[in-house]
Amino acid sequence: MKIAFFSAKIYDREFFDKNLDGHEIIYFEAPLNEQTVNLAQGCNAVCLFVNDKLNEPVLKALSASGIKLAALRCAGFNNVDLVAAKANKISVVRVPAYSPHAVAEHAVALILTLNRKTHKAYNRVKEGNFSLERLTGFDLYGKTVGVIGTGKIGKVFCNIMNGFGCKVLAFDLIADKHLEDDGVSYLPLIDVLERADIISLHCPLNEQTRHIVNAHTLTMMKKGVMLINTSRGALINTKDVIKALKTGRIGYLGLDVYEQEETLFFNDLSENIIQDDDIMRLLSFPNVLITSHQGFFTEEALIQIAQITMQNIKDFETGRQLVNAVV
Repeated sequence: MKIAFFSAKIYDREFFDKNLDGHEIIYFEAPLNEQTVNLAQGCNAVCLFVNDKLNEPVLKALSASGIKLAALRCAGFNNVDLVAAKANKISVVRVPAYSPHAVAEHAVALILTLNRKTHKAYNRVKEGNFSLERLTGFDLYGKTVGVIGTGKIGKVFCNIMNGFGCKVLAFDLIADKHLEDDGVSYLPLIDVLERADIISLHCPLNEQTRHIVNAHTLTMMKKGVMLINTSRGALINTKDVIKALKTGRIGYLGLDVYEQEETLFFNDLSENIIQDDDIMRLLSFPNVLITSHQGFFTEEALIQIAQITMQNIKDFETGRQLVNAVV
């Protein structure tokens, strides 16, 4: 098959070129949207990432070009119009899981960095400043950690925090028996928000979870709470979080995802004037740490993403059951 590969980066080429298995990939640095969909003409499938658009106009254009498969190289599919995909007879597959340890460990890295201020200490020492002033942290041991969503990533995160000696509370629609056996307590969302010193989001983005962190739920949290999001940006209402940072309701904020990240993340904008006022305001806070969607970015995860994506494409081409189908 000839595959149009959108939002391509150097590391994508490195790992996907090792798994071609007879397929031809045409790499495009541009994201997939209404303006770039014509690049896929002459191809049999498209491969896309988290910020590419599979809305109705794009799906119609793809269908008109004879494309019948859209292969997501990510787990989330909130950027896909599922109804339009079905109407245009385009199958959509994804990578439902890839090294959940990668994302869970990155969430822990955000927690430790915010807490012990290692990023600030590193910069100080590089400049010859060996002062410890304003670098005070706290013991993670004994703290209460709230986990929203205990799927594959959330489960790994719970186990890691258990290892630190934290008290782990969780909210999910279905309790994980193995986690309960390991001492994790499942509680209603309100109780988790009220009791946790640290809250980490690991749930998917859907109509029920969009802006699950908002002005109302923020009032339920402890003053000075640490909030971590390595899942989906729109789980958080950014403007409400900025207000909570200003009042001290949020004491620490660690983000690997951002509600408007599609215009920012995965690009070098160091010479640009960034027009997003919300992210610039967030970056102005000394207790905010933002990374640009790098939670998945380990060698193990990249290998799995390439292998599973190409297997999904091969299954479609050979008429096998699409075990990772979204539509």
